[in-house]
Amino acid sequence: MARIAFLGLGVMGFPMAGHLAAAGHQVTVWNRTESKAQAWAKAHPGQAAATAREAVAGAEFVMTCVGNDDDLRQVCLDEDGAFAGMDRGAIHIDHTTVSAKVTRELHEIARGKGISFVDAPVSGGQAGAENGQLSIMCGGDATDYDKAQPVMAAYARICRLMGPSGAGQLTKMCNQIAIAGLVQALSESLAFAEKAGLSIPEVVEVISQGAAGSWQMQNRYQNMAENRFDFGFAVDWMRKDLAICLQAADENGASLPVTALVDQFYKDVQQMGGGRWDTSALIARLRSEDASDHVT
Repeated sequence: MARIAFLGLGVMGFPMAGHLAAAGHQVTVWNRTESKAQAWAKAHPGQAAATAREAVAGAEFVMTCVGNDDDLRQVCLDEDGAFAGMDRGAIHIDHTTVSAKVTRELHEIARGKGISFVDAPVSGGQAGAENGQLSIMCGGDATDYDKAQPVMAAYARICRLMGPSGAGQLTKMCNQIAIAGLVQALSESLAFAEKAGLSIPEVVEVISQGAAGSWQMQNRYQNMAENRFDFGFAVDWMRKDLAICLQAADENGASLPVTALVDQFYKDVQQMGGGRWDTSALIARLRSEDASDHVT
């Protein structure tokens, strides 16, 4: 069992840290909103720290799960941040979805301090985090990954090293690109079914058993049919991720026309007041311009 610090207790980090504690690891948590850390410590074996630097003292592994590039830099590099308190030889595992650029930057800074850095973004959403069934895509040095993988197994359905530093984040971009197109296609399919006077549950029951079937169809069709988007991965966060994808595509020359279009559709949803709606809210913009009046 390892000494672990977990920094960032949002809808993903809170249950992920809980799985580590349940597995028997010695876990110390930190969150910018201190009350969340205190609530975690009451619900799980482990303790809360007042600063990230205090949380990582003596930890063999440090996990982060925060918001974006700037958040990650701050948590790692501030005077009271993780890198200031980590012991030489410790391994930092970052579960945040960020750019490959900041990942590589922090990997180099960490190496200069005698610590390791593995980028390990996750897919599976809040349900995957709560059930310990996340897909984890990693980038970094193989020796560091081999040490980190058994710890991440506490909340992983699959965990794989994809290549050197940044490869995990690039793989997560592939994930978000695929999801964007899938959700838009599903939205169009269900909106078409409505216009055609078909029963959405019956349509989904049939087509999900064939080539059209997907995780999104199985897990999101019902709330899409009911115009209910009050859970899951928020549109605001999806747009943050797609911006990362589109920037990376500009840099490597990849063509992402569908992704760019769906990103603008998500912008429309934001303008409808749906920034905190689940990403399946793409169907709302297909229904009517005043969909926000009756979406919950």
